[in-house]
Amino acid sequence: MTTIEPEITEREAAQKLTEPLIFERSKAGRRGYQLPALDVPEQSDVLPQSLMRGEIAEEVEVSEVDVIRHFTRLSKLNFSIDQGLYPLGSCTMKHNPRINEEIARTWGFAQSHPFQAEHQVQGNLELLWTLEQTLKEIFGMPRVTLQPVAGAHGELTGILMVHKALAKSGNARKYILIPDSAHGTNPASAAFAGYQIKELKSNNRGTVDLAVLEAAVDEDVAALMITVPNTLGLFESDIRKMADILHAKGAYLYCDGANLNSYVGVARPGDMGIDVIHSNLHKTFSTPHGGGGPGAGPVGVSDKLAPFVPTPTVEKREDGTFYLDFNHPDSIGRMRAFHGNFNVLVRALTYMRSMGPTGLRRIAQLAVLNANYIRARLRKHYHLPYDGPSLHEVVFSDKLQAPKDVHTLDIAKRLMDYGFHPPTIYFPLIVSGALMIEPTESEPKEELDAFCDAMIAIARECEERPELVRSAPHTTPVRRLDEARAARQPVLRWRRSV
Repeated sequence: MTTIEPEITEREAAQKLTEPLIFERSKAGRRGYQLPALDVPEQSDVLPQSLMRGEIAEEVEVSEVDVIRHFTRLSKLNFSIDQGLYPLGSCTMKHNPRINEEIARTWGFAQSHPFQAEHQVQGNLELLWTLEQTLKEIFGMPRVTLQPVAGAHGELTGILMVHKALAKSGNARKYILIPDSAHGTNPASAAFAGYQIKELKSNNRGTVDLAVLEAAVDEDVAALMITVPNTLGLFESDIRKMADILHAKGAYLYCDGANLNSYVGVARPGDMGIDVIHSNLHKTFSTPHGGGGPGAGPVGVSDKLAPFVPTPTVEKREDGTFYLDFNHPDSIGRMRAFHGNFNVLVRALTYMRSMGPTGLRRIAQLAVLNANYIRARLRKHYHLPYDGPSLHEVVFSDKLQAPKDVHTLDIAKRLMDYGFHPPTIYFPLIVSGALMIEPTESEPKEELDAFCDAMIAIARECEERPELVRSAPHTTPVRRLDEARAARQPVLRWRRSV
């Protein structure tokens, strides 16, 4: 692996930075588009004069060539799963087969309107019904709602059903138990549903301690929200015992299914005693995601919670036709307008049908294999805080690099110089300086080896040239940003530089 010299990369970065932005390309009189002749009166009484805009101050005037080259240049600066490994832990950024896009663009799916009459969209309703039947089999649960449009939205939907079920029995209860190894959205979703949060500390294996759980569960506890496998990539092997502890006290077991990619087709949540689970279809079943959406987070529930699913549900008549059923008196009501993110659901079912049962099982097997391959290659170079069997992802830390004053953020930034997107960093919170890597099943061995070679080279640089890693990245157009400030104080308006 070639070491990247700072003096070379500084010059390259400077050249990229000197390329003017689209705003600075502006020249008076340039036009990128010719508007058609005005076919309405210039003066109108529809809008009052006070709301009419005159000349646009500092209007950008650029040619079509300027615009095309500007956005093409920006597109080349983006990193995507189509370029290479995207190892974000717990995010399952896998390849999206193009057949998904082809089917989603089928005219009847793409052009249908949610207000159309049922008899005009029987194919769409059949797709929704078929997807629910497929997920019921994958989950091992009697009922699924397709309305939630994200994982966190699915969490909220599930906990609201738990709340209503308990309220109907006379006591909605006060608390949700959440392990410190759970996904970060779990506490927020439980709080949104009106519950207070109690955190459970993990044992020295990185999993839920049954004794701690049993001591915490009483008649004020509504549910345990647990991520399986957890964010350390470890399977909660006592999951069935947890279910028994909760059920004995009348509480429910919620499973965050964002990591379903590790056991889809191999094990079923319903068989583990889980009462409610969401699945991120845009992760496990490959629909494109990132940048805030689109997504889908269907929720599967046990018999006890089935009466409370959102309405309407899609049902099948004896004659084979489909309809929307609003007759669920105990329902928590709508969680989303219309039928969720319909085109995401089309893509997900396409993926399920194209893979088939054997293919879905193979997904999990390869995802686990790839994660353990990375674990085996990197464990001598990065600290492995928990030594339990890894599933779809593996979590390292910067403990071996910290003595050289090199930390997780430095390693992540340096990885960009080698052409790789960094993994998830500083999460889960129970691992100081965490590096959370999930390769998914999409990646061939050659890509995994290239990634591991880069990580090993960086580990060597941390020992021999730590200042090189601390000052990375060196090849990106923009160097280190104040990311916290950018998130909290974004500058969203361009002003001409003076």
